[in-house]
Amino acid sequence: MIDRIRALLTVIEEGSVNRAAVRLRITQPALSRQMQALENEIGGKLLERESSGVKPTGLGHALVKSMMPLVENYDSAMAELRRQARGERSELRIGYLASAAQSVLTPALARLRKTQPDLKLKLHDMSPREQIDGLTAGELDIALIGQEGVVAAKEFHSAKLRSLRVCVAVSNSDPLATKKNIALKDLKGRDFIGVDEDQVPGRNRWMTALCKTAGFKPRFALIVDGITNVLSEVVSESAVTLLPEYFLKSSHLGVTFVPINDAKATWDFIVLWQKGRASTSTRALVDALKQVAAEMTA
Repeated sequence: MIDRIRALLTVIEEGSVNRAAVRLRITQPALSRQMQALENEIGGKLLERESSGVKPTGLGHALVKSMMPLVENYDSAMAELRRQARGERSELRIGYLASAAQSVLTPALARLRKTQPDLKLKLHDMSPREQIDGLTAGELDIALIGQEGVVAAKEFHSAKLRSLRVCVAVSNSDPLATKKNIALKDLKGRDFIGVDEDQVPGRNRWMTALCKTAGFKPRFALIVDGITNVLSEVVSESAVTLLPEYFLKSSHLGVTFVPINDAKATWDFIVLWQKGRASTSTRALVDALKQVAAEMTA
């Protein structure tokens, strides 16, 4: 039907079935049959014939008004799909964790701009769950995510960018708050605050796995919604939680972040992208991210 509607728009624009047929490179009888079939499908006359040519009826005007945006969107979508099929993209949709990604993403994007200056970038500061859902729904091309991305790595292409050290969040009044660093075994017997798996999938499992390397299983006193609430409960419950080391540069009322000195205590920073044929821009950004991350750890 879309081809018939496009043909009708051409007829109306030309004001003549003959001229429209020449423009569309089909015969006049074939175009007339298309117009008749479209009128039958719609259920009313779309064109009026006059001595000077043809013009749209009221129903024809209504069809043009309602269908013109559809045709334009269809053509735009098809053009974009053809670009993607060739490995090209007019835009790149990136989800990221602002606190973790800034030091890597900003210089990587600067490198991408030098080779693809016309590429439109759409950046979305999103939670781990939002990033995974965005990739699954096809609404993101790339996700810059933490250790939580491991749970989704089988569904997408993935690459580890960096392994960060770990810190523990404790209340300012906690005896551990005065330490320059501690070992994981120092947290044995302490209450832990976990985060809702729906928002940060895999975070509690990551903490459990780390604690097991030190010979104990963490006891989660509370599971709360979001990292900010986790830190608030660390204070109110005199509990602890494990976090990547970039939290050492942050501040939260009543909370002290203390480095963990265990060599095995790490948090991986991961990039995920869609399976299938990756676009040129996706591959270029992934390469730039790897280069920047490698230079940071060199």
